[in-house]
Amino acid sequence: MHVATRTRPPSSPPARSSRGARQSWLDALRGFGALIVVFEHSLDPLLPEIRATISPWFDFGQYGVLVFFLVSGYVVPMSLERRGSVRAFWITRVFRLYPLWALAAAAGTMFGVIGVYTVLPAQLAGQPWTAALAHLTMLQDLFQVPSVVNVFWTLSYEMAFYLLVTAMFVYGVHRASAGASITLAVCALAAGAFVPAGLLSRNLGGTVVWAAAAVLLGGMAAVLSGDRDLRRYGAAALAVLVLVLLTFNSRVGAWQSLVIVATMFGGTALHHMERRPAARWRGLIVLVPILSVAAAVWLGPGWGMPPAAQEAFKWSWSAAVIGAWLTFAAGLALRHRAIPAALAWLGLVSYSVYLLHPLVLQVVRRITMDPSRMTLGERLAWEAAFFAAVIGCAALSHRFVERPAQRLGRRLAGGGRARQLAR
Repeated sequence: MHVATRTRPPSSPPARSSRGARQSWLDALRGFGALIVVFEHSLDPLLPEIRATISPWFDFGQYGVLVFFLVSGYVVPMSLERRGSVRAFWITRVFRLYPLWALAAAAGTMFGVIGVYTVLPAQLAGQPWTAALAHLTMLQDLFQVPSVVNVFWTLSYEMAFYLLVTAMFVYGVHRASAGASITLAVCALAAGAFVPAGLLSRNLGGTVVWAAAAVLLGGMAAVLSGDRDLRRYGAAALAVLVLVLLTFNSRVGAWQSLVIVATMFGGTALHHMERRPAARWRGLIVLVPILSVAAAVWLGPGWGMPPAAQEAFKWSWSAAVIGAWLTFAAGLALRHRAIPAALAWLGLVSYSVYLLHPLVLQVVRRITMDPSRMTLGERLAWEAAFFAAVIGCAALSHRFVERPAQRLGRRLAGGGRARQLAR
């Protein structure tokens, strides 16, 4: 091996190192964001002092999720542009997301049935087929269907983003990410002021799920077809479906839904600006976090919180938005610095950390039950054990579930790498 290293052309290692460095800072942000969400969910059972004193001013969970969304926005569209194939993109996405999701969903359902700590929401038990279909689309949070694992809600916005990116790619406007981000942020203010959350489901019930699933299936079939006009019709159907659901039917309301997707497109815009420093929209992207905070302060949560809780939500959510953008900006500025291998590795297993930690937490809560009966030292020990168990489970699931599935997805998608479908 040493001989091979000495005879390698001098230009090879720097190129590999640079590529690895660019990916490592994103992995580090992913891992950091996932651990922050784990920390947030541990506060109630193990660190109620932090929940009472800091959470009213800073939402750790929303902060971690928004960091994750910015990273997704930065890297996911580039995967589609690099491959030049909608088909290859979706094959790799399916094999990236669904295998571990299926494992977590099955475990979450089992935990709910046997009541490890909580039971299945009544809506899931009462309408199992509708709930299952909503979960299979990963859009359940936009269908007013409770998630079988609480963190699944963010996958609805990831999926919505993928569908919008696909539509833009098919129409050849995928580089207009800054404009899309700013437009969605402006629409968040307008729609949030007038559109109540869950409007469609309150009037149509489970019909929304079945009708939307039919549009989604038909639109995807059209986008993946070989007919240019049919692809464009399918892309339009997908884009309209997603925008309608985000605006008129999300669980969290129109302004939050649109802000989330605007944030993801903001990440895409930052990547385009890095590659083309003279981009026309360069300075205007700062409007996205500004409008996001304005929407939070003006519109608030909108789901019946008492006045004190509403004020706490506005400021903790706003602080999370500002913190997430500043964190991502710092990562971007330091992207050429060396990243500790352990932090980069946490990014690789971050999807497992994110999906599996609520299940580990249920076990911890079942064992500990009442934090007031434990000393601070005992609770800190449980906190350390909780994090260790989550990371250990994530390492195993990444090794035996995620990596094999991703390898299979890349093999199946390999043939579509050079084919451009957006023409």
